[in-house]
Amino acid sequence: MGIWLVVLLLLSVLFIIISTVRWKLHPFLALLFSAFGFGLLSGMKLPDIISSITGGFGGTVGYIGIVIVAGTIIGTFLEKSGGAFTMAESVLKATGKKRVPLAMAIIGYIVSIPVFCDSGFVILSPLNKALSKRAKITLATSAIALSLGLYATHTMVPPTPGPIAAAGILNADLGAVILWGLLVSIPAMLVGWLFALKAAAKIQIDPEPELTETDIQEKMKEAPRASSAFLPIVLPILLILLKSISDFPTHPFGDGAFRTFIGFIGHPVTALMIGVLIAFTLPKKLDKEMLSTSGWVGQALINAALIIMITAAGGAFGKVLQNSGIADVIGDTLAKANIGIWLPFIIAAGIKSAQGSSTVAIITTASLMAPLMDSLGFTAVAAKALVVVAIGAGSMVVSHANDSYFWVVTQFSRMDVKTGYKLQTIGTLVEGLSAAVIVWLISLFAL
Repeated sequence: MGIWLVVLLLLSVLFIIISTVRWKLHPFLALLFSAFGFGLLSGMKLPDIISSITGGFGGTVGYIGIVIVAGTIIGTFLEKSGGAFTMAESVLKATGKKRVPLAMAIIGYIVSIPVFCDSGFVILSPLNKALSKRAKITLATSAIALSLGLYATHTMVPPTPGPIAAAGILNADLGAVILWGLLVSIPAMLVGWLFALKAAAKIQIDPEPELTETDIQEKMKEAPRASSAFLPIVLPILLILLKSISDFPTHPFGDGAFRTFIGFIGHPVTALMIGVLIAFTLPKKLDKEMLSTSGWVGQALINAALIIMITAAGGAFGKVLQNSGIADVIGDTLAKANIGIWLPFIIAAGIKSAQGSSTVAIITTASLMAPLMDSLGFTAVAAKALVVVAIGAGSMVVSHANDSYFWVVTQFSRMDVKTGYKLQTIGTLVEGLSAAVIVWLISLFAL
């Protein structure tokens, strides 16, 4: 029976990959079909299959649903208000107008915390082209620096939906995930920037900007101030980190009313909803249409719903695996193999490369890891958080032709496919491996 469960697991993963890539089946259905199929073929009792699926689905939505919605609303308001533009300009002032690749890597890193990397690249691409033209550099360098900067936080730092989903499935503390995610993703982003400087500088692409300097200045007139644009991202993160500090065993804030208050405002749901209220101040004039079902909020809810449903289906699949007893079968074997923190990275990288979506790779890998966490010794707060970050690192490896982000980067930067593989694909490999090595080094001391 033990070997059959392992075979079933491999077949389930294979089904998810083939059904989503070749048959174009929606990941939501692929994950649910896998949950039912694994439960039936593994010999689970029929009532247990249903309770596992509904329990896993509902539990996951309850943990991350509101957080994903709130983060998506913040990202939409940043995008449509022009806040991303003012953030980019402020970073450029700090780095210097000649250091466009570094500036774009940093602004991509910041913008992609609440905004999807695909959207972030599209939003910032016109500005990137204009700044590259001004600095007289090839678009290839600044575009790849921007792409890899966006990717670092998209895969490793909440409140981006993927890492939030993984944290929910693995029951990891969100503050700890943010902290370790930042510590890993910043050097990984800098590695991506260095890769862009070395590899992309040899490939000449004329920026041919759509925006003139006058156009940029006009956009800036309508956009919020940089300090206002940063606030809905930075404040929720600080509040969540503050709650994590208050939960330390030493109880640095005591056990009284103040700690209770910090626990309330630092809960991810409260912190992100505070961020939403701040985001409402970003437009020059907030009107009822923006908050309607057809406006900015409505659009954000539609975008969030897709991620929530896929995540919940992943939670259902993970719960079936957990209740099937597969952890007891393969946990000891994997523990003896001593792969450690590399295991979630390798699984995520394999799924990412096979089917293209980083978010699906993160959710699927987290679902596979959930029943194995105890047997592999990943029970401490830091261990769970580092597993989430390792999964995120793996979900970067690699971005190629089956990834929509690959086509966004290449098409908006006028790269041919060959150049895209040289820069975007190899760049994500370098950045992802760098992140994995950093996670591994941290694990040697923290676990």
